[in-house]
Amino acid sequence: MNHQQLVTFCTVLNEGSMTAAADKLCLTQPAVSQQIRNLEDDLDVSLLERGVRKVKPTIKGQLLYDYAKKILHLTQQAEVALQTMSQELSGHLRIGTINSMGLFLISPIVGMFLKHNSNLNIKVVYGTAESTISKMKSGDLDIAILPDIKVEHGEEIAEFESKFLLKDDMWLVATGKDPSVPKTVKMSDFSTKPIVYYSEMYSGFKKILEEKLTEINTTFIPVFEADNVGTLKRVIESGLGWGFLPSFSIRKQVRTGRITHVIVDDMKYSVNINLYFKKTQEVRKMSEVLYRALHQQALS
Repeated sequence: MNHQQLVTFCTVLNEGSMTAAADKLCLTQPAVSQQIRNLEDDLDVSLLERGVRKVKPTIKGQLLYDYAKKILHLTQQAEVALQTMSQELSGHLRIGTINSMGLFLISPIVGMFLKHNSNLNIKVVYGTAESTISKMKSGDLDIAILPDIKVEHGEEIAEFESKFLLKDDMWLVATGKDPSVPKTVKMSDFSTKPIVYYSEMYSGFKKILEEKLTEINTTFIPVFEADNVGTLKRVIESGLGWGFLPSFSIRKQVRTGRITHVIVDDMKYSVNINLYFKKTQEVRKMSEVLYRALHQQALS
């Protein structure tokens, strides 16, 4: 049993399938399957129940998953601690991002940076993608974590470099408490249930959603609308409606069954989430450490 096997195993369960895990890890599906088989052979146990659409952990698989998450988290903490100390990072770091990314990606690792390096001063600014891009242009940010700004907004900022961090999707989700929720629907079914609307959804997805609804001659009035993913998750989990949310922020709830991912056959969307950083030596050094920590967090 090694570190990469644990990363792959956790990613398979987080993503719900070998194929999705392969995509996230930039591996082939056979390579992911082989790592899982090797892990099962090493431990002499069956770890996964392989279904048609999703894989689920066996009892022993769930036990390993719980331990593996702790192991990977401790490994991440150790790496961040060593990197922040060995590279003698210091100064002010201004990070901008959108709510869903900040809450579920940045917040868990900021404490690790500050705990092991008293010479850093970090400021995190949440806003819309548009306001974050504006701050990048005005020089008010050193680093930004955003959906691909060229694809989503047609923007390129000469002062910033970019690095691919993760791929995110928009999922239609409903409460996991209602057994009548269908596993698969078409967009023509979207308005058959009360709709919970995420007002800060990715611009590219919002455009495609509006075009699709116009195509099928469907309109809707949300029963609830907010720009905060955490609030929307709780509303959906309580059974008050369904809606599209960024998959990155809801995988835990889907995995535990609190929220159900409803497959929309005629509505697929994914976007690259990138780390943008200023082209200065000081910021580049800090961004390299931050990127490693964020990448580990994204896989956990």
